[in-house]
Amino acid sequence: MSDTSTYKSFMALTTALALALFGAGASVASDVHDHDRARQALEAGEILPLRTILERVERDHPGQIMEVELERKDSGWIYEIKLLKTGGVLVKLKINARNGAVLDSKEKGPR
Repeated sequence: MSDTSTYKSFMALTTALALALFGAGASVASDVHDHDRARQALEAGEILPLRTILERVERDHPGQIMEVELERKDSGWIYEIKLLKTGGVLVKLKINARNGAVLDSKEKGPR
């Protein structure tokens, strides 16, 4: 892939992240509730600390972490992590929050 298309991909990602940040203010009340639920899950031993998860991700999937979400699913707590690898590849990981196992991994972009 050419430097121009890599640059365009990077700019598109940067623009999307900026728009997401500007829109984040509307969900502050929900974020507080989510933060409380996450803290309670950590204290109850239902999830691993985010730091533990990030250390594993950084070791096994080198790149720049762009986004982290913690969601409650029917199957339990799931960390969803998006990271940008060298060369512009965007990786989306779904990780079991209780034990740190990678449940799913998807890549988009140049290879």
